[in-house]
Amino acid sequence: MKWDPAKYAEFGDYRNRPFFDLTARIHAEGPAHVVDLGCGPGNLTATLAERWPDGRVVGVDSSAEMLAQAAPLAAKIPALAFEQADIAAWMPAPVTDVVVSNAALQWVPGHQDLMRKWLEALRPGAWFAMQVPGNFNAPSHALMRELAASDRWASKLDGVLRGGETVGEPGDYLGILLDAGFAADAWETSYQQVLHGQDPVLAWVRGTALRPVMGALSEDDAKRFESEYAAALRDAYPQGVHGTVFPFRRIFAVGRKAVG
Repeated sequence: MKWDPAKYAEFGDYRNRPFFDLTARIHAEGPAHVVDLGCGPGNLTATLAERWPDGRVVGVDSSAEMLAQAAPLAAKIPALAFEQADIAAWMPAPVTDVVVSNAALQWVPGHQDLMRKWLEALRPGAWFAMQVPGNFNAPSHALMRELAASDRWASKLDGVLRGGETVGEPGDYLGILLDAGFAADAWETSYQQVLHGQDPVLAWVRGTALRPVMGALSEDDAKRFESEYAAALRDAYPQGVHGTVFPFRRIFAVGRKAVG
């Protein structure tokens, strides 16, 4: 699946806020090596390099399109670099002090087991911070799965979408961090996002959750599916006088590995 950086950035203010809510809980002082897993277009990774200018900050992503967008940032900021890699195959180097993963692990099946391996490999004193969307059972996703499973679409979309099992609950991630010897904090936040324009929830999911469906269908079928899905979204998220309210739940966890 290809990523569209422009489409992803369309709701930048809303997509960026959880990153800053997450990284505000990281209290590392002068880390030498920081990694942002699933860095996307790199604009948020750049803020880590600005925060810790004396260290090396590396953004890792599998999307060539996203990294092409990020490349000019690395040319401007000496502490910043980007690498193309599958985060499912990544492991922290011995010198890694901070690992951040913002809205990326939901794309990695088995990411909780992967987290356990990363946490074990991180050195004492290292920080780990992650955020994933917790809205897989919200109407935006449930309606998509329901339509994909209908008689018209099931043969073409079988196995394309995952459900609520895609991510864990805050307590699951807290337990993983505590079991690995981290002093940890986990929480959830439901952002009440007010979107504007025609079919704004559809516009939102086009940049993320709808991508697997669009990638599995022909151009004509993709248009038909999107039209049916848009009608269902309008009923689930009616437009009000101030816009369309789109509740978005996010799950966070941050921890620091014990020293000694």
